[in-house]
Amino acid sequence: MIVESILYDKLDNGNVQCNVCNHRCKIAENKLGFCLTRKNLNEKLYSCNYASISSQAIDPIEKKPLYHFLPGSLAYSIGGFGCNMRCLNCQNYIISQNSNEYNEAIKILPETAVKNAINANCMSIAWTYNEPTMYLEYTLETALISHENGLKNIYVSNGYMSEEALNLLLPRIDAFNIDLKSMSNEFYINNCQAKLDPILDNIKSIYNHKKHLEITNLLITDYNDSYDLIKSLTDFIVTELGKDVPIHFSRFFPYYKMRDVPPTEISKLELAKEIATESGLEYVYLGNVQTDQNSYCPDCGELLIERNGYNTISKSKIKNNKCINCGRKLNFIYN
Repeated sequence: MIVESILYDKLDNGNVQCNVCNHRCKIAENKLGFCLTRKNLNEKLYSCNYASISSQAIDPIEKKPLYHFLPGSLAYSIGGFGCNMRCLNCQNYIISQNSNEYNEAIKILPETAVKNAINANCMSIAWTYNEPTMYLEYTLETALISHENGLKNIYVSNGYMSEEALNLLLPRIDAFNIDLKSMSNEFYINNCQAKLDPILDNIKSIYNHKKHLEITNLLITDYNDSYDLIKSLTDFIVTELGKDVPIHFSRFFPYYKMRDVPPTEISKLELAKEIATESGLEYVYLGNVQTDQNSYCPDCGELLIERNGYNTISKSKIKNNKCINCGRKLNFIYN
């Protein structure tokens, strides 16, 4: 199903410029943009993947990962096709590096997606698996209906959407997990075919609009796991955002075009957690590894939420978003 894109400009000679992400592709007649989801047809830009789903699942919200937003709840998770990056380590390259034109897609209209979420006792709809900005029109319409039915909306994103797209999303998306891949622009250019600065700007905008925000950083051996890069990332969060923004350092495993790169050493993840804690971050978690995933009060150390894998147990130590032991204000969203 195709719908006309809501963010594009008409150019000379029948070309159009897409304004959905920071590539701002200039697309000739009958051609696709970088993401493989936007096509110029008769001097108009169309989204070619409206309501075209590659995958759907009922997930624990912690799998996104979101540890501080509706903890212990279920999220109706939807993925599509296409991406505005070309990450060499992509875990979902089969769907992200292809257009739905070349794949069998499930058609789920916005109203049906919301009904599916409600019937599965989910508290939210999570746009995930591929970059959700690629089906912007679909997510915006579904999110509106979702809100009307008491559901929350989640974006699991690389953060490379345009400023215009983000401004459309902010009123309708309740929580973001942004994959901040590195504090090196060179890394983004060489490994992702993208640029760093627009992502940092978008992260700051999300935080300043008081949306729930968590950051994920996949540590890739010898690529983005140096002390200086980790320290730069944690300092950015402390200085530009807030000490209570949760950070998830995730373990890399060889995949896609990085099959010759060894898995991240556990010691490197532990070092990242140490650096983040010393920088002042209050909630630091490690992903893709068996370790302590619990949440503690930053002040008194009270165990707030216990996690065993995706099994989440509230210890009933949070009331009115404060630690009942010491009164510390906490960064958790329960409704």
